[in-house]
Amino acid sequence: MLRLTWRNLLARKARLFMSALAIVLGIGFLAGVLTFSSGLAATFDGIIEGSTPDGVARPAGTASFDAEGAGNDQTLSPGDVQKLDALPEVAQADGSVDGLGLYVLDTDDKLVGTGGAPTLAFNYTDTPNLNDQPTLTLDGGRWPAADDEIALSTASAKNAGYRLGDLVTVIPPTAAQGGGPLTQKVKLVGLAGFNGGGGTAGSTLVIFDTHGAPTIFLDGADAFTSVSLTAADGVSQRQLATAADAVLPDGFTAVTGDKVAKESQTAIGEFLGFINIFLGTFAVIAVIVGGFIIANTFSILVAQRVRELALLRALGASRRQVRRSVLVEAFVMAVLGSAAGLLVGLGLARGLAALFGTFGLDINASVLNLTPSTVATALVVGIGVTLVSAYLPARRAATVAPVAAMRDDVSMSDQSLRRRTVIGTVLLVIGAVVAGAGVVGAPGNDAVYIGIGAVIWVLTVAAISAVLGRPVLVACRSLFTKLFGTTGRLAGDNAIRNPRRTGATASALMIGLALVSAVGVLASSLSASTSKLVDDQFAADFLVQSPSFGSFPVALGDQMAKVDGVGVVSRQQAVSAVIDDDQDSSFVVATDPAATDVYDLQMTAGTARIGGGRSIVDQATAKKYDLAVGSPLTLRFPGGKSARVAVSGIFKESQVVGPVNIGFGTLDEVGIKRVDNVLSINARPGADVAKVKTQLDRVVKDLPIVAVQDKQQFADSVNAQINQLLYLVYGLLALSVVIAVIGIVNTLSLSVLERTREIGLLRAIGLSRRRLRRMVTLESVTISLMGAVLGLVLGLIIGVLLQRSLKDDLTELGVPLTSLAVFLVISVAFGVLAAIVPAARASRMKVLDAIATE
Repeated sequence: MLRLTWRNLLARKARLFMSALAIVLGIGFLAGVLTFSSGLAATFDGIIEGSTPDGVARPAGTASFDAEGAGNDQTLSPGDVQKLDALPEVAQADGSVDGLGLYVLDTDDKLVGTGGAPTLAFNYTDTPNLNDQPTLTLDGGRWPAADDEIALSTASAKNAGYRLGDLVTVIPPTAAQGGGPLTQKVKLVGLAGFNGGGGTAGSTLVIFDTHGAPTIFLDGADAFTSVSLTAADGVSQRQLATAADAVLPDGFTAVTGDKVAKESQTAIGEFLGFINIFLGTFAVIAVIVGGFIIANTFSILVAQRVRELALLRALGASRRQVRRSVLVEAFVMAVLGSAAGLLVGLGLARGLAALFGTFGLDINASVLNLTPSTVATALVVGIGVTLVSAYLPARRAATVAPVAAMRDDVSMSDQSLRRRTVIGTVLLVIGAVVAGAGVVGAPGNDAVYIGIGAVIWVLTVAAISAVLGRPVLVACRSLFTKLFGTTGRLAGDNAIRNPRRTGATASALMIGLALVSAVGVLASSLSASTSKLVDDQFAADFLVQSPSFGSFPVALGDQMAKVDGVGVVSRQQAVSAVIDDDQDSSFVVATDPAATDVYDLQMTAGTARIGGGRSIVDQATAKKYDLAVGSPLTLRFPGGKSARVAVSGIFKESQVVGPVNIGFGTLDEVGIKRVDNVLSINARPGADVAKVKTQLDRVVKDLPIVAVQDKQQFADSVNAQINQLLYLVYGLLALSVVIAVIGIVNTLSLSVLERTREIGLLRAIGLSRRRLRRMVTLESVTISLMGAVLGLVLGLIIGVLLQRSLKDDLTELGVPLTSLAVFLVISVAFGVLAAIVPAARASRMKVLDAIATE
């Protein structure tokens, strides 16, 4: 039996290839995601380990990757560094200046690193890292030795178009203070990176010398923001931190390198987890769709080999041997497909790295390798899914009676769909109940309920698609009969003849399009909600902010306030602070009294008075901390300093201010440096708004760190970001659609072989090759339309329910009718493309040979 199984595989190489292709793509995406995820983790682990010393002395209350904490003005003197260096537990103490708010422009005066990765600015030291290697490695040139010299990360310098010796344009956080220029020129003398082997993950490194960094970030003060500590031989990190704590001034603390590394891993863990779940979801979808194709393929193969299997039974083969032979075929196909999928996955991982590189997340190709865990996972999933998918067809194959070999017309009898329909109907009702619980607000996360209901619906619709999709098949047969006559009628009858096969083939496409249409509804709702939010809450004439949502010098707002026609300039600075005794940091916005003139907040209690020890909070914050008008509020900022303010008013949640809003005076009290994150500008009454906009644009013409936007431009920019994410999701979901199209090709190809004699008879009675190709094409289009209609309707329902469950954030329902119509047209196009090979094969059959086929 094993020898016969192997001969069957070799005799059907084309079928083997088409069947394995779904496995190759599904496992390829899974392996690609796993490889990319491991490479991403390796990159950040390399950065963390390569940049973290044995210990760090820093302001109390700050943490690794705490950008807001870097804004406090607490510093250590050179004397403090000398005290640390003199400790017997310390082998080396190096003062560090951790810069915040620096921007680098490329050779075209465009902002470097707008994809979200940060710009890390600091002074050069030779501090060793946790691996006892230099923290920084020099790739070319030398380290900076003067105030006007810098080293850049190698990738950033290349992307920006700079070479060693060039003058680099930077915008420091103290730009234009005292009326000076907003930009400065510094000389590029070195190319460097972290000594971790994984690159910088898109971050821009700007390295100054020890005297130049304070000039840029500390107004020239001879001071440091932190100190990197290296333990002496035989000294543990804990002993190092304890000894350093004893000599540090108030407001500073020493922490171990392991703690710094753990903080860094925690800070980026949520980000990495989101990416892994995001990509992993599409990998699972691809594998599930591939499983449908594999199961359908083996069902057809078994149906075509009924006489062969009956002869085997007549010759003495047991049911177990027949079943085992089918599963052995599946196993061989799974091993070959999974192995090829691993190679495809390696290429896909590099493609994903290139894709994420366009968003500013650069991954070094050297860390994108197939790991043993990735290989094992891919093989287990590939073989497991294939064997599970092939089990039912194998079981059906074992039921073939030996007497079937004696019949002239042999076929696998289809069981009634009644039992499946009844069970499917019950499951659809259960899914509706679960999803309905999410809509009406059952305890827990509403979206989770709807997600569970959606999964039940998708799998159930796939199982009973032969019943649910029959009206589509009948409608297509009627339409094609009117348009193409007998050819259209034959195509429709062929699709209806075997509803199980047609439904299974269409189900793969249905799953992909259901997800696509559901995502489309959510994206359209998000866009509509954003437009409504802008119309309702965007009360300012102009909004000024950084494309990367970073901070910018306060001098820019000063210049804009002087523009003729400008009436009010309201500033906002985002910081983090711990409210009362809460364990987690909260988002706090410092602003000026002009904010209440620009934004019409809906106050539910008190007044919108900010500053002078007063603050206003939104209703959610007031409820969380049990606050009322007059309640005291303690805010603990990075650096360990606290401030106490009183609640002067409570307002309905708004997207244009923070949940907690305080005056700039509070930041001065706790030593937080002043920068701006957002400027809201109103033109003076009677001023020409268009002319004011033109003059404001002139201020930032040569300053790409910010953009001036009116209401429409702001809405368009937000929608552009939504569309960018939407296109990424569509691109990833496209793989499942491609696998589904391969399934249609496979089904039609096998169907053509199964109907060889029928095709020969049709040709014999006068059906031309052109009309035969048309018949196969229309059958393919019918299958595609069935999957498309079921998928789009189901996705539309799921999308609407998800929007209702998220109505607090997605306030408006948007139905992308144009997109849905495009998806339908694309499905027809896929049907035509899928029929090219099967139709050509059918038309090339020789009439007499086809008629003589048994």
